[in-house]
Amino acid sequence: MSDRLKFSVNWDYRCPFARNLHYYVITGLRAGAAWDVTFEPFSLGQMHHEEGEPDIWDHWQDDTGMLALQAGVVVRDTFPDRFLDTHEALFARRHDHGGQIHREETIRSVLDEQHVDADAVLAQIATGEPLVTVQQAHEATVKYHEGWGVPTLIRGSSAVFARVMNRPQGHPDEAIAYIERIVDLIDNFPELNEFKHTSLPR
Repeated sequence: MSDRLKFSVNWDYRCPFARNLHYYVITGLRAGAAWDVTFEPFSLGQMHHEEGEPDIWDHWQDDTGMLALQAGVVVRDTFPDRFLDTHEALFARRHDHGGQIHREETIRSVLDEQHVDADAVLAQIATGEPLVTVQQAHEATVKYHEGWGVPTLIRGSSAVFARVMNRPQGHPDEAIAYIERIVDLIDNFPELNEFKHTSLPR
């Protein structure tokens, strides 16, 4: 039996809290953490669409996050050795540089910088298959875990939304301990349903 810690974590590149948590995961994985992580796409656009409106899957070009989400999925599945760097870069383009990640030129720029074949990624998106992958992952999280946002960590049948307020700043031991502390709470303290500070230090 593998002793690697197995969990899933979802993302939408528009969410700053997803960015924070994913940076912890990325930092830990780069440092050799004994984790088996599945990165799952999740559409905030679909979650926020009004009742009676068409699903975002039917008009995804109008969504500000779906192009980047599909690009991340294609890199994850087709260029896995470039995924962590590209994943981090897409978050950074959105949150550090105010990049318009719904624009093809922005996505192409990030992919080029990360030495990923942008033409191949965009060609896959044009087939519609990555959109189906995003939709299936999103709907599975909603159906089986009642997921409603990002970042959500999934461990077996348990799922927890975790709003992380900071980033690891390149400290791998801190990153590994941070994520494993969250997973330990999921496994061993299911009675803790909600724990939220009423205010934050300034």
